[in-house]
Amino acid sequence: MKHVITLLPGDGIGPEITEAAKKVLAATGVEIEWEEMPAGENVMEKYGTPIPDETLESIRKNKVALKGPITTPVGGGFRSVNVHIRKALDLYSCLRPCKSYGIKDVPFPDLDLVVVRENTEDLYAGIEFGKGDPKIQELGKLAGCAFSATTGISIKPISEEASRRIIKFAFDYAVKNGRKKVTGVHKANIMKHSDGIFLEVFREVAAEYPSIESEDRIVDNMTMQLVKKPELYDVMVLPNLYGDILSDLCAGLVGGLGIAPGANIGDDTAVFEPTHGSAPKHAGKNRINPISMILSGALMLNHIGEGEAGKKIEDAVRQLIVEGDTLTYDFGGTSSTSDVGDRLADIIAG
Repeated sequence: MKHVITLLPGDGIGPEITEAAKKVLAATGVEIEWEEMPAGENVMEKYGTPIPDETLESIRKNKVALKGPITTPVGGGFRSVNVHIRKALDLYSCLRPCKSYGIKDVPFPDLDLVVVRENTEDLYAGIEFGKGDPKIQELGKLAGCAFSATTGISIKPISEEASRRIIKFAFDYAVKNGRKKVTGVHKANIMKHSDGIFLEVFREVAAEYPSIESEDRIVDNMTMQLVKKPELYDVMVLPNLYGDILSDLCAGLVGGLGIAPGANIGDDTAVFEPTHGSAPKHAGKNRINPISMILSGALMLNHIGEGEAGKKIEDAVRQLIVEGDTLTYDFGGTSSTSDVGDRLADIIAG
């Protein structure tokens, strides 16, 4: 079966790691027709935006996209290109698996965690008021306090509806993937009317899944638990900001962002991307680790029903890391981006 998939190589190091990922995906034998679309800082002059409307329409039409990292322009436009894509396509779930793949010199070499992050609400909703805005004084009156003229305010919306769908996503993911436990992470002891809603809904949804163990943790305690005994955790579901922070922490536990894939998933559309940025200072040097992009491709294959091919990629990544002969500088090696892609393709091809 041929799959038509939107491809956004992005900018910075994006085109290089995208080429490596395409080569590895082709080696699995899955037939993919790539519909490459413009995106990134380098298309601003032509389109006046880093994400043209036709790019979003391509993703809506094909339902699936593989995306390289994109630089958010400084000084204007979107607050974040990634946030804009997620909001425009209602990709409410950010899925970030963190697995060690046999990397040496990490504290937990057999770790296998999954972070499920709510993508549409919380402080990343972008409801902000800069210093000097008269609305800040109005908000101060509502809150019963006086804000100084140099105060800035960000508002943290969390709803029952958005909390329920992300928490159900986490439990459904656990059931589908044979996971045993889901942990809800919050700060409801302090933010009782935002995180409090998230915790309340978590407990309601957890009761609907008696076969899955559930518990909740306060976010600051959760960070300590993860660096001391992360093996006690399996799937974690979190509001937007905490999910962003803890997913990087979990990536650090297994070797770094270079092997941390990501997916942004809605009800009928999904965009797969590495969790790291565009690293423009490294662009064109053929030295950046492409494994995060390649593993994002494996997540994409699982999503479109090509799970066997996705497993081939994961197995190849593990073999490459254990061999230790074709690693980029971040893992102590001297191999190039393209070297890693070529070796993974060779392993898969047998």
